[in-house]
Amino acid sequence: MEIRIRPAIQCICRGSSLPSKPTSSLQFPLSSSHFRPLTYFHQWQNQLTTTRSLSDGNLATEPANSRGSLALKKKATDICADLKGTSIFLVGMKSAMKTSVGKLIADELRYYYFDSDNVVEEAAAEDSSGKSFKERDEDGFQKSETEVLKQLSSLGRLIVNAGNGAVQSMTNLALLRHGITIWIDVPLDIIAKESIRDDEQSTTSTPDTFSEALDQLTLLCEENRGGYATADATISVQTVATKLAYDEYEQVTAEDMALEVLSQIEKLTRVKKLMEEAGRPF
Repeated sequence: MEIRIRPAIQCICRGSSLPSKPTSSLQFPLSSSHFRPLTYFHQWQNQLTTTRSLSDGNLATEPANSRGSLALKKKATDICADLKGTSIFLVGMKSAMKTSVGKLIADELRYYYFDSDNVVEEAAAEDSSGKSFKERDEDGFQKSETEVLKQLSSLGRLIVNAGNGAVQSMTNLALLRHGITIWIDVPLDIIAKESIRDDEQSTTSTPDTFSEALDQLTLLCEENRGGYATADATISVQTVATKLAYDEYEQVTAEDMALEVLSQIEKLTRVKKLMEEAGRPF
C-alpha cells in the first residue's frame, strides 16, 4: 500500500509568507498492516502548520525581551540568502536538547521541522501489544526510514531531526549529503537522566538505573560515532559551555546551541560560496 501526502513544504525565508497550495508530495510505501492513512494524514497536517510565516509573529518559542532570541534572528537573517533553502539534518543521540535546537532553528529560518523516526512511527499503526513499529519489525522500519530520508532529502527548507538509522548505512549517509549535516553532541549523562525520567513516566517499561542507562547509551553512541563524525560540523554542549564560560555544561541552553549551529552553518555556506566564486572563469 502506498500513501500519498501533499503538504505545503516550500517555506520562504524572512519577509515572505507560506504558499497557499501544495508544492511537493511525499510517498511512503509501507505494509498495509501498518497504516492508518486518515489518522496519519491529519497528524502530518498538524505538524506542517506549526511553523508560521514571519508576518504572523508572536512565536510561542520566542522569550520576551531575550537578547539571545534577537541574536538568533539576526544570525538567521544573515545566513538566509546564502543558505538558499538548503535543508539541515541533525544527527546525534536522541535528546531533548537535539529536538529543541531543531525546532528553534526551524522557527528562525522559517523552515519546516521533521523528526524522521516519528514520521515513520506515526505512519504505522500500533498492534494490540502497544509495541512501536521499530520493535515489531526492525527490518521494515529501517527500509521505511530510508524511504522517508529519500523523500525528505529531495525537498528543501527542512530541519530534519534524524534518527540513528540515518548514520547506519552508506545509502542513508549519502542521502544526508543533499543538505548540511550537523552533529548535536550532548553529554551521555544528561541523556541518561532524560531516559530515566521518560521510563518513570511510561506505563509499559521498568525504569533502568542510571548506570544501566548510561552503559546502554555509551554502547549505542560508540556504534554510531563513525556515522556522526561524517557530519559537516559538530556542535558540542561541552564546547559551547567552555566558549560561554559556564561553570557547568548543564547551564547551556537550546538557544545557546542553536546560535552556535547557525554560526557554523554561516561558515560552511561562506566557504562554499568562495569555492564557487573561485571556480568561475575570469
